[in-house]
Formats: sequence, C-alpha cells, structure tokens
Amino acid sequence: MRFRPLRTRGVRISAFRHVLLLCAVFATIGVVQPFLPAFLAARGLNPDEIALALALGSGVRLLAAPMAGRWADALGDARVLLAGLALLGLLAAGGFLAAAGLLGFLLVQLLLNAASAPLTPLADALCLAAMREGRLDYGRVRAAGSVAYIAMAAFAGWCAGRAGFGVVPWLIGAAMLGTLAASCILPRPPSLPERRQGGGFRAALRLPGFARLLLLSGLIQSSHAAYYAFGSIHWAAAGHSPGVIGLLWAEGAVGEVALFLFGRGLMARIGPRGMALLAAGAGLLRWSVLAATTWLPALAAVQALHALSFGAQHLAAMHLILRLVPPAQAGTAQTLHAALGVGLLMGLLTWLCGPLYAALGGGVFLPMAALCLLAIPLALTLRT
Repeated sequence: MRFRPLRTRGVRISAFRHVLLLCAVFATIGVVQPFLPAFLAARGLNPDEIALALALGSGVRLLAAPMAGRWADALGDARVLLAGLALLGLLAAGGFLAAAGLLGFLLVQLLLNAASAPLTPLADALCLAAMREGRLDYGRVRAAGSVAYIAMAAFAGWCAGRAGFGVVPWLIGAAMLGTLAASCILPRPPSLPERRQGGGFRAALRLPGFARLLLLSGLIQSSHAAYYAFGSIHWAAAGHSPGVIGLLWAEGAVGEVALFLFGRGLMARIGPRGMALLAAGAGLLRWSVLAATTWLPALAAVQALHALSFGAQHLAAMHLILRLVPPAQAGTAQTLHAALGVGLLMGLLTWLCGPLYAALGGGVFLPMAALCLLAIPLALTLRT
C-alpha cells in the first residue's frame, strides 16, 4: 500500500512524457498539412507542381515508414530512432529556406517526408505498448496530440497572416526540435523477449484481418487527399483569409479531440465496424458539401465531421491493431498501416488531385466522396 502513490506518480509521469511526444509530432502536422502547400504556392509552384511534390513525398513515406517500423521492432527501443528522425526533419525545415526551383523543393520535400513519415506510427506504437501495461489511456493521450494540432494550426494561420507563408519552415523546425527533445525523455518501452523473432513484413500482412483493415483505412483516410493538398488553396481563392483558414483546420480537430477523449464508450457500444461506418458516412457527406460550396457557414458546419471522417476510422484501426497484432510486431504493423493503409492511396490521389483541381476546382472533392461510398460495404463486412 505504501508504494501505490509512488506507482501512481510514475504512471502519470510516463503518460505526461508520451503526451509531450504526441504534442510535438502533431504540432508538426498542424503546420505541414494546412500550410505547406500554400507555402509552395507562394514560392512559385503551380498546382501540378505542388501535387507532384506532395505525391513524391507520399511515395517516400511508403518506403521510409515500414523500414523504420521494422528497424524499431528489431531494436526493441524506438526512442533513438525517433530522435534521429526529428533531427533529420529539422534539417529539412532549414532546407525549405534555401531551396529554389522545382527540383530544389522536390528534394527537400522528399527529405521532410522521409523524416516525418515514421514519427506518428512509431509514437502510436509506443503509446499502445504503454497502454498494454496500464500506463496510459491511448485515447486521452492521443487527444492531447490533437489539441497541439489545433493550437499550431491556429497559430500558424495567425503567423502567416502577419508575416506571410515564409514563416512555415520556421514553425516546422520548431516542432521538429520539440519532437527531438520529447524523444530524449521518453521512458524505456517494455522489454519483450520475443521482439527479435517478431517476423517481417509478410508475417504482419498475413495476420488475420490485417489486410482488410489496410484497404478500409486506405479508402477512408486517403479520401482526405484533396482536402490536405488543396483545401487551403481552394478556400484562399474563395476569399477566406489565412487566419480563417487556420481556424477552419483547427475546428476540424476540435471534434476529433472530443472523440478521442470520450470515444471509449462509443467504441464499446458499436465496435470497430460501427466506427468505420460512421467514418465512411461522414466522409461521404463532408466531401459532397465541400464540392458544392465555399460558403463559410457551410464550411464551418462540415469541418466538425473531421471527428468522424478521420477520428472514428483512426480509433477503429488502433483498436483492431491492438487486438490483432502481437507486441513484437507492433512497430512493423503500425508503419505498414500508415504506409500501405493510408500512404499508398494518399500518394496516388494527391498526384491526381493536381490536374483534377486545375480542371474542376471544388469538384475535386467528388471523387473523395466516391471513395467513402466504396468503403461502406467493406466496413459492413469487417470482422471484429
């Protein structure tokens, strides 16, 4: 009994350190997703070139994330790997300040994606490992990451409104520096004797139900491609200010935070299948509205659906990975999910969104709605 307060304090410290890591990782995303395309446009790249840069970056993510996950499983400790990747991301942020021309920006974008692609899945794997030991509640820790995303998106929008989009690389660098620091103070993950016998990529892909999860996540999460690549550009062309755009992106994450904080009860009632259906239905509605209008009240209304179009599917995927994947394959499975379950289709669609946006404008969101429609029958047959 006398040791319980000490143990409780240790659990809280462990959870807090994981919170710091996710906050730093998602602060980076809060800059990159809404404002890196606008930064590239401000530096003279046209829509086709922006789509090419983002798509090639996604291609690098397909290789970098699984390789890092496999390496993390072999090492049994991802902390050093996370710190090295954050340092590489810091160098890439500096590269954006010196880059010139399409080739220069392509090279820096590839470097940034190689560094950033493994950060989120490896951080998730560490959090799920701590959750297995009862050291944290994944949903609440992940919610802190979303709060950091909200704060950084709003802050980046404010900074861009005052200083222009040239501030974007500086903000990316600051977030990467925070990731480096947070990685250095993480508690050591649990030691697993079977870690080195966890198997390779094929072993993970052969896990029952895992391949179906990859396809389902691919359809639903990659439907966000047009939003991530051209949402800010499309809204800016409609006359919305950088500050308003930043708030719209931040609003999308507010409901996501609530879902991560209180979604355990919803998951218990409807399960991963129900969460996936919610995600597909919300995406179908969201992208249909964005294709039809740039009216600010409508945008504000459907941005709240990000909690479901992204958040519900993410929770469903994490729940299934925790259930389906042995701890010794956690890093490999998480990074495969990020690369093949999201990144592959995301990269292809991002590349296609360039010419589609140039030809259709807001109509680029209609194919995204179609992806969510295709996901509905797959979600209905999901085995949970």
